[in-house]
Amino acid sequence: MYAVVGCTDCSALWLVEGRQQTAQCQRCGKTHQFEKLKKFVETDDEDHAREVRASMLANRQDHGEAFAEVDSFAELESQVDEAVVDDTEYLEGSGIDADAVDEAADRAMERSAGGGQSRKETVLDGLRTLEEPTEDDVVAYAGERDVPAEYVRDSLQKLARRGRVSKSRGVYRLL
Repeated sequence: MYAVVGCTDCSALWLVEGRQQTAQCQRCGKTHQFEKLKKFVETDDEDHAREVRASMLANRQDHGEAFAEVDSFAELESQVDEAVVDDTEYLEGSGIDADAVDEAADRAMERSAGGGQSRKETVLDGLRTLEEPTEDDVVAYAGERDVPAEYVRDSLQKLARRGRVSKSRGVYRLL
């Protein structure tokens, strides 16, 4: 059993399932004795109760006519299920090879599972590993690990601004 009920304090409308002792307003938090609440509709059909509540809310905002033109909740849900585009269809519709995307995802997962590092970790590793790392040295080190040079340069600048590295005579040092 479902009931559409209203709060006596704030006029909120909500659904209550079953016969409870009390019901708490979700808007203002007031607890009401269920039997004393105004029940606008009582039904065994949850969709019908949702329809009544939605209709009442639409009427409160002077949108009753527009609401009357909208299909029922059940119909809208079935339309959504029919209208959903799966990932493969979306990618191919956008001119992207879905199989290539799957392969790239697999490679990325293998890399991360095999101990692959993030771009940031690669830059930091270069700073730790190289003896006197210059910007060009770190760019070359990271480039060997497929990290773009522009990313490395930006990372070095950010690390310097944040005080994580210092740069003296072109040589970086982790702090």
